[in-house]
This record gives sequence, C-alpha cells and structure tokens, in this order.
Amino acid sequence: MGLAVEMRAGQVLLVLLAASVVMPAKDPLLNVCMDAKHHKTKPGPEGMLYGQCAPWKDNACCTANTSSEAHRDQSYLYNFNWNHCGVMPPKCKRHFIQDMCLYECSPNLGPWIDQADSSWRRERILHVPLCKEDCEEWWEDCKDYVTCKENWHKGWNWATGTNRCPWGSMCRPFTQVFPSPKDLCEKIWSNSYKYTTERRGSGRCIQMWFDPAQGNPNVVVAKYYAWKKRSSPARMEDVTPEAGRAACAVPRLTLLLALVLLTAGWGSYGRGSL
Repeated sequence: MGLAVEMRAGQVLLVLLAASVVMPAKDPLLNVCMDAKHHKTKPGPEGMLYGQCAPWKDNACCTANTSSEAHRDQSYLYNFNWNHCGVMPPKCKRHFIQDMCLYECSPNLGPWIDQADSSWRRERILHVPLCKEDCEEWWEDCKDYVTCKENWHKGWNWATGTNRCPWGSMCRPFTQVFPSPKDLCEKIWSNSYKYTTERRGSGRCIQMWFDPAQGNPNVVVAKYYAWKKRSSPARMEDVTPEAGRAACAVPRLTLLLALVLLTAGWGSYGRGSL
C-alpha cells in the first residue's frame, strides 16, 4: 500500500510540474493600465465612452468622464490649450483627440510603460511604435497649423493657469517646427511615440485609429512586443521585481505542493513497512 501511495504522489508531481509550464502566470506587460493621473487601476468594460474614445469601450483604462473631457479644448484633465497659436483646425485637432484617447484608454501599452520623473504621474509611455499611416496622416492634417514649440510636454508659460507660448517664442508653421511626420510623432511628446515604416494591420505597430467592429488590433501588437522584450537578454534588466515574483509564484507553489505530497507518500510507505 505504501508503494502505491508513493507512486501516486510521483504522478501528481509530474502533473503539477506540467501545469506550471503550460499555465504560466499572468504577463505583467499585457492588459494593464499605467500609473498616471487619470487612469483606472485595472482595465475593464465601460459600456459607453465618448466620441473618438468609443473604440476602447469594451476594455478601457479610462472612464466615461475622462473620455468626454479628452474632447474639450481646455479640460480639467491637464488644462491644456490646443489653441495656443490661434484656433487649431478641426482636421488637425481630431488627431490630438485620438492621441489622447489612446493614451488614456488603451490597455495595450504595457511593453512601453516606463518610470516617469513627474509630480503628477509615476509612469509614462516611451517609444511606442506608431503605424506609418497614423504619423503621416497626423502630420498631413496639421501641417497648415502653427505652433511655437517642438516639445509640448514641457517648457510652457503657465502663469495664467493654462499653457501659453514661452516668452520670446514665435508661432511658426508646423512644417518648420516639425519638418517630417517622424519629427512630429517623436518630438511632440518627449519620445512617447516612435515613427515606424510598419503599416496598419501588420501586427507590428500600434494603431491610434481602428474599427472596433474588427476587434482591437493593438492586442496582438502588445503580445508580440511583450514576447520580444522577454526574449531579449539585453532587456532582462527591465523586468520589475513585481513581474519576477508574478512569474515565479506558480512554479514555487507547485513545487511546495509536490513536496508535501511526496513527504506524505514516504511517510505512509514507512509506516506500512513497520
């Protein structure tokens, strides 16, 4: 009887070890919200999101109220004035609204979340690979607008409580401040985005614009870059202690249970042989 118990314990050990391989812990880079000013702690359905943010309603890091405020010229979100050099044309503004919706609502930016040195957020995005069409259409629709700054993240005059052009700066055509789509995408938000030659639907670039009826294409993109980040030895230092603990939690628990079962098996065998 003791030998039978030992054999069963060994079989259970093999099953548990196999389960730890085929059922890994939740990937900390996927389906997550960054730790920022208006983001939810976890993504989830919202039922209704406003206007251009609607494509994320089934799984969002933003609330309905945040999505509504993202469409306002000077919302409470950041009190940012798009019209700092005159009225921004609607065809240009829609890209900035979509950019805001992606930033606030997307749960698929995990592979590019980075620590932020800021008083109002702990995390930011860095070098998100935007699809070629998104950058080029953004630049094309805004090229007739004017602005006084290359980096819109910092350096504004906030004396009135909203952003105004710094003293001594001049409003210039977009094409002078941002000579190319690459300049616009990479410089306007301190390298939050990275210009790529990848196209929409390639599975290799993040889309600001997509048809929700066809599903969210950024889910696959995030999975690819999460795998790429894990597979590159040079990026191993980017894995946080929390991520490491999450990855090890299941195997450790499995081994502990297996050890208990084996101990019970050996104990039964020993008592039966006396």
